[in-house]
Amino acid sequence: MKIDWLKPLLTAPGPFVTVYIDATRTSEGDREVENRWKSVRRSLEKDGADGAVLDVISEEIVRPTRVGGSHGRVVIADETGILVDRVTKTPPAVQKGTYGPFPALLQAAGAADESVDYLRIVVDRLGADLTWSEAGGHMPYAEHESVEGGHDVVNKVSSGGLSHKRIEARAEDSWERNAEAVAAEVDRQVTEHRPEVLLLSGDVRAVSLVKGALPKKTAELVVDVAGGSRGPGVNEESFEANIHEALEAFRVQRRTKVLDEFRLEHGRSTGGVTGLADVIAVLARGQVKELLLSDRYGPDTELDGRSVWVGAEPLQLAGSEAELTSLGSITDEHELPATIALVRAALGQDAGLTFVPDDELSLADGVGALLRWHDSGTPGDELAPSMSSDGGRIENLG
Repeated sequence: MKIDWLKPLLTAPGPFVTVYIDATRTSEGDREVENRWKSVRRSLEKDGADGAVLDVISEEIVRPTRVGGSHGRVVIADETGILVDRVTKTPPAVQKGTYGPFPALLQAAGAADESVDYLRIVVDRLGADLTWSEAGGHMPYAEHESVEGGHDVVNKVSSGGLSHKRIEARAEDSWERNAEAVAAEVDRQVTEHRPEVLLLSGDVRAVSLVKGALPKKTAELVVDVAGGSRGPGVNEESFEANIHEALEAFRVQRRTKVLDEFRLEHGRSTGGVTGLADVIAVLARGQVKELLLSDRYGPDTELDGRSVWVGAEPLQLAGSEAELTSLGSITDEHELPATIALVRAALGQDAGLTFVPDDELSLADGVGALLRWHDSGTPGDELAPSMSSDGGRIENLG
């Protein structure tokens, strides 16, 4: 799961205010959200949060999310303004606000786990409408643009004859050239924005031509979705339901792929570790490709109340103050909740993050890591669970 959109938080000056709130609106509309926010704000003021920052959050948080039904919202801000504003599918059990030198990254990461960054592409034989998701797909679309191929001989004729065959050939050629123009623009935007998936819909022939014109790497991101059209008469409700179904299927596949790889690599004792001590060690060495956290460590909880010591840099972390000091040249030492420190270190090495249901994979201490590389200094050669405080072992429950 991509969390690179959180990386700017690593260089933001701070201190940070993180708000995790129920953004659901019912019959009373804004009043309910305002009352929840007032309670959180009072707590943040007692903790010393800057009033100007809280005012900025207040203006933002009372604005409707344009999302129906029950949902939550994560907002992170500092003196420069709003840094993160994401919608979550499930509202928090407890409204929460934190203030300190580091943002509460787990809340934002939880929003990322529920979301998929995607580009919706609806095509016909003239061109395509491209629509980017906003806030990982939980909010109405943020950007929209159209691509027109410029080749306008698009209709075949039904009668025979040589001239008719020429017109048909010209039409086929126009379709192909228009599809190539669409594919070129899609590939350019994929290179620039790096979406996780491309949702492709529209005219059946145009869909086939566009897929055929895409470079192989970009084409691998395509998922076909029924129901879209550039013309009138589209059942938008049905189309959006198909999009939602495709995104949910992608989320499941995304997690399954990571878990399958972890089972394989951990079984080889070379590409995966589990247990808090070992995960701290490989994060500090910059070895992690994907951080795995048990989903019981959600935004309303912490890693069994455990803490990790960190320095000014994301990869400066250790299980104790003494261990951190022993690394040498460490400044700005802090004790952080383990979940914040682990996610911060993952961000610092461009790692992904996956929340793991306990009924699919049981991790020692509820934490694991997939590795980019392995050497003789990598912990876990004697099986990472041996370093777990509870003596637990990894279990394949898939």
